[in-house]
Amino acid sequence: MTHILDRPAWTALETKHAAFAEGGDLAKRYRPSIVPFASARDDTPASVGQLGGLAGSGESLAIIQASPIILPSGYVTTLTADAVQMVAERHLPQVHDPRIEPLGEADAQAMLDLAVLTKPGPFTLKALCLGSFWGVKRDGALIAMAGERMKQPGYTELSGLCVHPESRGTGLGRLLLQLVSAEIFARGELPYLHAFAANTGAIALYESLGFKLRSRMHVAVLQVA
Repeated sequence: MTHILDRPAWTALETKHAAFAEGGDLAKRYRPSIVPFASARDDTPASVGQLGGLAGSGESLAIIQASPIILPSGYVTTLTADAVQMVAERHLPQVHDPRIEPLGEADAQAMLDLAVLTKPGPFTLKALCLGSFWGVKRDGALIAMAGERMKQPGYTELSGLCVHPESRGTGLGRLLLQLVSAEIFARGELPYLHAFAANTGAIALYESLGFKLRSRMHVAVLQVA
């Protein structure tokens, strides 16, 4: 029996993020203006074939799942990587820090600019559609942020953690991780996140906050050949 997080994009688009889904009964993707994640329901030829029909010329699909990724016909990979999926089981207390503020639509361009600079993973101007974000500003400029992305019943993914290079080492990343995790716990859900397996520094930080490995994951970005 598979876990609800083994194919997080599929289970999110089947449930709490159904309003953002494109596709059919065997494969779905987020609307590409929001985030490039997509998933087949399973590894059957029919599901993989439907996944292959989701993208048009020049479009990409980002896949993350526990089982090895089967490449649909007519696609090439532009990125493959090993990743980890971690879930926090130790409740974290809510954070009260006057430097942290909720981010909104007026901050979307600054959020994208920070994400482009720091490369936390797929990020667009529509990221705020998926969940709440919080950030820290200095002299009006956004220097750190973190928020929510994929959601399933009982779970919310923590994502978009960015700290400006000039502000690294100040504890802002850890502070925002604590805040977002606590907000998710306060709703009665468990926070989870993904990290590239080679990013041992980030994984050590997550472990120090109570995140534990749930599964090894496979990541690929697919593009129509």
